[in-house]
Amino acid sequence: MVESGQRDVIDIAYDNPDRLPAGLEVLTFTALKSRLRCSVARRPSRLDFHQVMLVRGGKGTAMVDFVAHPCTRGTLLHLRPGQVQRLPSDARGRPADLDAVLLLFTADFPPPLPATREVLDGFGPVAWQLAPTEFDAFDRAVAELAAEYGTLRSEQLHELTGALLCQLVGALLIRLARLADRGEPSASGPHGAEVYLAFRRELERSFATSRSVEDYAARLGYSPRTLTRACLAATGRSAKQLADARVALQAQRLLAHTELPVAAIGRALGFSEATNFGKFFARETGRTPGEFRRAQR
Repeated sequence: MVESGQRDVIDIAYDNPDRLPAGLEVLTFTALKSRLRCSVARRPSRLDFHQVMLVRGGKGTAMVDFVAHPCTRGTLLHLRPGQVQRLPSDARGRPADLDAVLLLFTADFPPPLPATREVLDGFGPVAWQLAPTEFDAFDRAVAELAAEYGTLRSEQLHELTGALLCQLVGALLIRLARLADRGEPSASGPHGAEVYLAFRRELERSFATSRSVEDYAARLGYSPRTLTRACLAATGRSAKQLADARVALQAQRLLAHTELPVAAIGRALGFSEATNFGKFFARETGRTPGEFRRAQR
């Protein structure tokens, strides 16, 4: 990983120090801590790659997109590119003492499997607390990945081992997709799921220009009621609530990551008046933009 960026959120780009011919790195949490300066490990960072972490022991608290996630044995975290995290820490804010394995991989490393598209898109859950049988299955999968990754340093058949690692990551992502599928309510059958995903993808493209459900319905060729019904079935939240939450998340990222004035952030997210943006942000997060920015710093 390569660190760069600004005062409060550090941008971390994928860079495998092993210099192996694969868009994948497998390492322990202890190894990651030793690689990062303490001041960096304690600050929020924004990744441009996927990070999957399986906790085998210890405890701490991770932050992903400003939501705290307790980490104990059986915790599984999946961060997507662009998400903001703070590495698991203890009660004093120091990097936690965790026995955990991490997989870091670029967006184009996994095989293009339809079953894993939703997992990689970034609309699914971030954290799971695995049951013992689920933990054992993920632990075996991660151990096999670590073992194969270790052979890259000594063997000559990099191409074949790289292909095998690619498929093993694909299998792990299918396991993640099964967890997400069990954790989410049904979106009113296949058609409802299709409507929901179409809305989420269009929202990801256009949240900075519109929070209107009517706009999204017109673009996608569905009625506002159909969009709302699909979103409620998939997430328990309406289309309007999802649109507002996505704008609020982007506002949080910009407040934490940039020095842009609050009014400029509001304009970038479609608010013509700073007061309207402030009221919206306070309603969504419980804090004013200034309070949130100060808390992050």
